[in-house]
Amino acid sequence: MTSFNRSTSRRLKTLTQIPSVWEGDRRPMSSSPAQHSDSEAKGECILWVDGSQGVVRGMDVVPPETGPEAIVRTLMRAMEHPHSPGKPARPQKIVVKDREIQFYLRGVLQDLDIVIDYAPELPLIDELFRGFSEVLDSQIPDLPPQYAQALHDKALALWQAAPWEFLEEQQILSIEINKWDVGTLYASVMGMLGMEYGILFYRSEDSLKQFRAAVLRDDESQGRLEEAFLKQDCLFLTFEHEDDIDEDEDDLVDLPGSEIEPTFGNIHPLEGLRSVLYDEEALAVFVALESLGRFIRDYRRQLQNENFPSLSRRYRISLPQSETTSIKSVSVNVSTMPQLAAELEEMAGFGVPELEMGEQNLPAFRSLRDDLIPEDSFLSLGVMSWEMLDFLRQGVKYHQAGEIPKVGDGLPVILIQTSRPKAKTVIENIEAAGGLKAICFNPGADPFDGDRYDLGLLQTQNDELFLFGEFLDDDPTHREARKKWNQRCKNTKGYCGLIIAKGLTGASRGNPQMRDMMALFEARSLSPKDLGLGTLQLMPQFQLE
Repeated sequence: MTSFNRSTSRRLKTLTQIPSVWEGDRRPMSSSPAQHSDSEAKGECILWVDGSQGVVRGMDVVPPETGPEAIVRTLMRAMEHPHSPGKPARPQKIVVKDREIQFYLRGVLQDLDIVIDYAPELPLIDELFRGFSEVLDSQIPDLPPQYAQALHDKALALWQAAPWEFLEEQQILSIEINKWDVGTLYASVMGMLGMEYGILFYRSEDSLKQFRAAVLRDDESQGRLEEAFLKQDCLFLTFEHEDDIDEDEDDLVDLPGSEIEPTFGNIHPLEGLRSVLYDEEALAVFVALESLGRFIRDYRRQLQNENFPSLSRRYRISLPQSETTSIKSVSVNVSTMPQLAAELEEMAGFGVPELEMGEQNLPAFRSLRDDLIPEDSFLSLGVMSWEMLDFLRQGVKYHQAGEIPKVGDGLPVILIQTSRPKAKTVIENIEAAGGLKAICFNPGADPFDGDRYDLGLLQTQNDELFLFGEFLDDDPTHREARKKWNQRCKNTKGYCGLIIAKGLTGASRGNPQMRDMMALFEARSLSPKDLGLGTLQLMPQFQLE
């Protein structure tokens, strides 16, 4: 049995011993904890009460599996740091109604001159626990019990479908229900940025647009953003780790489905945020989740296209059996809203630093690998300010970091914009090669027409070289951009970056926004002398009929 250190015993014995009898016990918080998802309702309460004065001196809620030491820890606080109006003191007598607790306390407290007695009833504590149970048992559960399991199953099915892999927040789906005072819900999928995963079901287009406009204003303070958040009118589903881990430590998508916990709720300007759904709200969310899941299953391939397509489909959704509703099924129409998505994209068009080169097509020098960067990519050569770089480092899902000194106007970067599926492939191929080692420019020549080129190369950690761009030597725009590139790389002690962005066929073509940037690879800049390749020759290409 664990006992106090001698110094602790001496300290406790210095407390004034008062002629009081304290009652102590440990019990479940609720008589029906299975109805509650709240962690405290599922725990056990340790209570120490001064029966002579009728005041609570110490209280803790602990998990049921916590050992008997917890009741002693609470007792120590009750003696040394009691709840007001209690004063630090040591009781003359302690009464408990559990024989095991009595024997345990006798062993631990034997040096403190406290009598430990047993009583079959503790009137004051019994009354307190009755009050606790009544409060907890009268609480409304987070979900109506008759729909809770069905909603949980539909939420986890949507988690497995992972719509955030191909749907962005502004790509809204309308779900026309027309039941339970719900007309059309406007579903916005969260999670493509790898931050928060879930679905917002707005009750109106106006609420959706107003919130987006509010969060995009440059002058929004934290207080104003919170106000804007609470003015939304929507139902929601979010996903969290069941143990509430730090989101910075693990991305939820990397965790097994068994560790994912769905949370439902409602936001309304007059109600604020509540994590409770009532019967009709629960039915509306159930129907929305089921119809959304079917729509994603039926049109997954089309929804993965770069352009947000115009799609619509009607479903009949069977409702969970319940005594509270006579409705057996509901007809629902689900549609994409490409026009609204374009409007929201335009609304969110905040700028990024302007890059200094235009689009380049990629014919190939066959002496180098040219199968990393898609042929129709948009290519830019420029700089990103340190402030924007810090923001990007936090926002992208794929980041290869480097120890870069912040000197000059920013980090020299190569930006490659392509479609989202192709961007993911580029990122995966670079990672499969061990990451990006260096960005290089090397001279090239066409022996047939005499043109000379400045070849942009990417060197991966396995020392393979990939062609990303061919620039004519006599192009004044490129010469000026290369001059700035060299100076900036000198400032950063030879460091530079590669940004992979999506959105080639969307509204941000040629001017990718921060939300379009999917990966940042920080690497070294190598000179032609470092490479030692000499002038590379353009190889002739022949097509066979």
